[in-house]
Amino acid sequence: MIYYIYAEEDKAYLETVKTFLVKETVTYISFTNLGELDLSKASHLLVTGCIEEIKMLMSIAHQNNLPLGIIPRPTQKELIRTFALETKTEDAVEKALKLSEKKIDLLYCNGSIVIQEVVVGDAPPLDQFDTTLEGKTFLDRIKLFWSTIKKVKTLKHTQMKITDAKDKVINLSAVGAVGLEYNNSTFAAKLVTSQLSGNDGRFSLVVLSPASIVQYVGYLFSSLVSHWTPKALPKSVGYIRSSKITIESQDPIKVLIDSSAVQQTPVDLEVKQSALALGVGDGFWEKQSKEYSTKDSMKVDHLPSDKENTDHLSQSIPLFSHASQSQYTTLFKNLREESRLRSSFMILLILATMIATFGLFINSSSVVIGAMLLAPLMQPIVSLSMGVLRQDSDLELNGAKTIAIGVIAVLSTAAIIAFFTPMERLTSEMAGRLSPTILDLFVAIVSGVAAAYAKSNEKILGSLAGVAIAVALVPPLAVAGIGLGWVDWHMFGTAFLLFITNLVGIVLAAALTFVILGFSPLHIAKKGILIWMTIVAVVAIPLYSSFNKMQEDIRVQTILSNLAFSVGENDVKLLHIELVHRKNLNEVRCEVMATGILTKEEKLRLKEVIQKSIGKKVEVIATFRYRL
Repeated sequence: MIYYIYAEEDKAYLETVKTFLVKETVTYISFTNLGELDLSKASHLLVTGCIEEIKMLMSIAHQNNLPLGIIPRPTQKELIRTFALETKTEDAVEKALKLSEKKIDLLYCNGSIVIQEVVVGDAPPLDQFDTTLEGKTFLDRIKLFWSTIKKVKTLKHTQMKITDAKDKVINLSAVGAVGLEYNNSTFAAKLVTSQLSGNDGRFSLVVLSPASIVQYVGYLFSSLVSHWTPKALPKSVGYIRSSKITIESQDPIKVLIDSSAVQQTPVDLEVKQSALALGVGDGFWEKQSKEYSTKDSMKVDHLPSDKENTDHLSQSIPLFSHASQSQYTTLFKNLREESRLRSSFMILLILATMIATFGLFINSSSVVIGAMLLAPLMQPIVSLSMGVLRQDSDLELNGAKTIAIGVIAVLSTAAIIAFFTPMERLTSEMAGRLSPTILDLFVAIVSGVAAAYAKSNEKILGSLAGVAIAVALVPPLAVAGIGLGWVDWHMFGTAFLLFITNLVGIVLAAALTFVILGFSPLHIAKKGILIWMTIVAVVAIPLYSSFNKMQEDIRVQTILSNLAFSVGENDVKLLHIELVHRKNLNEVRCEVMATGILTKEEKLRLKEVIQKSIGKKVEVIATFRYRL
């Protein structure tokens, strides 16, 4: 016999359903008269009602090994989507009457069936259905994004003790978790789609554990605004897949089952495999993972779990992540060692200076690059940035002392070589370091970020070599030393300015990066960062002036390169124009393509045309080429 159990408020809808059941022998019973249900005579159960009423019938069907068909209300859209039921009443009745070939798993939470999800704590937006974004404009999604961000202020981490079916204990810090059995189109299900199967005897617990607001906001934006499903789990999310999980917490946490039943931790979640012959649509099985596996799995190693992190996060979620004690200890040990002046540091630095200086004289970029790789000057600079950040006087003073002695050693070595080298010719490698601009500061800042990030991660320490090339420290110092050897104070000043630019840019950027990586709270770092921001601003003044001068040089080069004229009987055109700024007079270096050999008067005429074209007096150094 078929029993159809319905809710009292569904009587009107029941009359419509009955028109499609006239060929069947059906006994109709309301939930208020459920005691009249004779399970010994029942062969099939049908149900229409709210979620809690449907779960009641699912439990009865499971316990008595009876098939069940759900005839949903048209308004129960999430229920329809989860089990791929029909929206048209006639089709829904036909689906409910059809015996299921495969049984589905049932997830229980403290003895109560879970259809959609069980939410432990707070887990926005993991506990939302992606239908919340259907039909919404980009502006609507932005508003939803901001409204969810406001909840971040109320989110707090709690230490959770999670025990799986194999009695493995996982301790982690999280704001919430979502347990689900089926691929039900929630944001949590979208992240672990490959782990969800309707009859494999396993369910998934998706854990939300953001270590910083920045980390969490990135996930929120991708979920709510871009409506994009990450190919890999976000850093703020982990999962545990098992047949049974117990969740305990130091303080009771609210537990919400299918958005209505409210309980508290501790909770026991357990799957009953192939427990119910439920009439589901073909789409239900199509949404389940095809990778059938009965093995437990988890991915929670990246989530905060140590006591230090838990205590830090239990107050509120910080703007930036907090480095663990092990990360902090390892990095500080290395930085303290590198901040100290050592003989090996001085030997390598002097050798690098000698290579760089000779490379500058022979105008070889490859030799200069080799010197950049050899020079260890980046190490105390990064140590200084951490000292500035943490207000650590020992680290700060040791780093500054090592840098100062290193700078003096480089200047002295380069000056001695320049003094005894019997040539005083400004090569292009030297000239390239005599015009620092605001762009060089930007390079130094980006390089400082890269240096701090590489230093904090042992796996990518090899990338520091690339940083050393990107922001040259020894070559500009070597050029400044050559200026001292030649007693050319303009050369010394401009090259030394480039070094100072690199130094202050790296220190400030590295300090900010260490803050973001969680190696210092903002209230400690604020003083040092403000001081170095001021220093960077002061250094930026001459750099901005140099940038304007560079723009002027580009203007002059454009004018002269487009210049074609006659001097006497010969036509000339200027090629490969280069401007060199001296203390008293600027130089224009160029090649002159002429139709014939120029006389002395024609050369003077050429100089006059160049000066008139650019509007100022310059020294012209020309190489002549003749068109035959």
